[in-house]
Amino acid sequence: MIIHEKAPAKINLALDTPMRYLDGLPKWDMVMASVDLADYVTVETHARPQTIKVYTDSCYLPNDQRNLAFQAAHILKSRFHITEGVTIRIRKHIPVAAGLGGGSSDAAAVLRALNKVWRLGLRQSELAQLSLSIDSDVPYCVYGTTARVTGHGEQVEVLPAFPHYWAVIAKQKISVSTPRILRQINYEKLEHLQTDALVAAIRQGDWPASFQYMGNVLEPLTAAEFPQIKRIKSQMIKLGADAAQMSGTGPTMFALCHNESRAKRLENGLRGFCREVYRIMLL
Repeated sequence: MIIHEKAPAKINLALDTPMRYLDGLPKWDMVMASVDLADYVTVETHARPQTIKVYTDSCYLPNDQRNLAFQAAHILKSRFHITEGVTIRIRKHIPVAAGLGGGSSDAAAVLRALNKVWRLGLRQSELAQLSLSIDSDVPYCVYGTTARVTGHGEQVEVLPAFPHYWAVIAKQKISVSTPRILRQINYEKLEHLQTDALVAAIRQGDWPASFQYMGNVLEPLTAAEFPQIKRIKSQMIKLGADAAQMSGTGPTMFALCHNESRAKRLENGLRGFCREVYRIMLL
């Protein structure tokens, strides 16, 4: 059986970490949204037992057990003792290593697809719990809609979606090590966000008010290593963005705009600073 799934990118409207767990991993308090920049995942099951094959059109991604989509298929096969083989094909549109959750979204797409194909009947919350061992962004990507994400990433509270807002995404040609950035967190010096106020504004549909509560506490850490992040953000604001900030640990920056004409102006203005620029809508 063959099934197709769309795997949208995510952006962090808010990214905060109140503390570090005893296991050394950060406790997250984030608000995420999905955008209409997506990979496309095809999942095929077949009679060849115990095989998982992954094919991508990107030379930057592994096709073995290091691939998050491979891990997603392996988890469901192992947990439910499935003997069928799985072939996964991924058409990449989300930039790799960009802080946009491309690999996590691919994994979530595989989970959703196999849940249907094998008629496992798992709820989104159950898929999210299973997926946490793959990556902390996968539980959110299972839902793929505006949500507050807390804990290790497994607690997902769905929120109203942003209506008809545009995002302009600028992916710079630099490589950011997420583990290195996370090791640099000094919790005594972090300027924490008012995430409760952001969630309240979103629930009330007061989108202009929500912009003042957005932020990313990791942005100063990444920007200290890569000053071009500040330059891109400054340019976004200068060109009229309603909000501008880094997604994840970077290096990708995004701007939000309330109308398409302004988003087009940002897109055109940023192309002189960055080769990879995308103008898309929030989902």
